[in-house]
Amino acid sequence: MKFKSIIYKIIDAGDVWAHCDLFCGVYDPAQARIEAQSVYNAMKIYHMAKDDVSRQRAVLIKEQRAELVKHHLWVLWTDYFKPEHAEKHKDLHDLFWQATKVAGDAKKTVEPEVGQKLIDLIDKIGNIFAETKEGYQYKPIADNMSAQAK
Repeated sequence: MKFKSIIYKIIDAGDVWAHCDLFCGVYDPAQARIEAQSVYNAMKIYHMAKDDVSRQRAVLIKEQRAELVKHHLWVLWTDYFKPEHAEKHKDLHDLFWQATKVAGDAKKTVEPEVGQKLIDLIDKIGNIFAETKEGYQYKPIADNMSAQAK
């Protein structure tokens, strides 16, 4: 207790309030989206690779990125979204559950369809996020991916 009181005397941040860990400017579904795109790309590279080393590297990267997707989704789900968001968007919890399950599934396979399903679920979450955050637009991220596919 004594250490805590010393810290408060040294650093007086004043009273702050946020419904999440830090002010909401730090939360963004784009983080999960970027990692999901890496999962998808690693799956495609796996199938294009001509040697075992490249395939092994693709699998390693895919699994690391899938774990990061799960992390970013869990932080967004548990730290950003509030009960009123879930009340307005009845499928919010189910979308997060599905997305984290598919991120786990992505670690078990190299099929790009699973990576695409993960991206699609994150995009649904991103669109809900955009509705909850004034001035935020998720659409350009999705547009960037469709332009990349051409």
